[in-house]
Amino acid sequence: MGKTRLEAFSDGVLAIIITIMVLELKVPHETSLNALIGLWPLFLSYVLSFIYIAIYWQNHHHLFHISKKVNGSVLWANTHLLFWLSLVPFTTGWFGENNIESMPVAVYGFNLLMAGVAYFILSLRLIAANGGEQSDLAKAIGSDRKGKLALVMYIAGIALCFVSPWIGLAIYVAVALIWIIPDSRIERTI
Repeated sequence: MGKTRLEAFSDGVLAIIITIMVLELKVPHETSLNALIGLWPLFLSYVLSFIYIAIYWQNHHHLFHISKKVNGSVLWANTHLLFWLSLVPFTTGWFGENNIESMPVAVYGFNLLMAGVAYFILSLRLIAANGGEQSDLAKAIGSDRKGKLALVMYIAGIALCFVSPWIGLAIYVAVALIWIIPDSRIERTI
């Protein structure tokens, strides 16, 4: 089975996700700077989510660039990832519209956690489809400490949202900063 169709479909879904997110940014009906300032929580949520979608798109590209084959389990794992990413516009809007309150930020973190889990599963399925632990992809990913650390950080961020949503949000930003540079392990292998 070829991988190009899966990549094209995924690219399209991610483009739609970004489009939906930007459409959630409503234009103020006033011309004052205060009208824009009132939108800062929604804009903050949009910027963070845009960065996350861009990170997933870049790392998804790297995973499939090094992979030679896909199979049915890879297709389902990819669909699983796209499901969680498709919920990002909803959770983004909820935490942005509600002035960064604990429950919406925790649910946003849960959405990020589940996307991270889905990406981890996709990586495992791609490794299996491309020759297992001896594949170039397995060698490039290694023990995936960065991916596992991100999952732990999401869990901590979710829990700490109930102490302060700003702490949870800061942890989500830290995870994004960890991943903002494409995975150098895969780039070296490519």
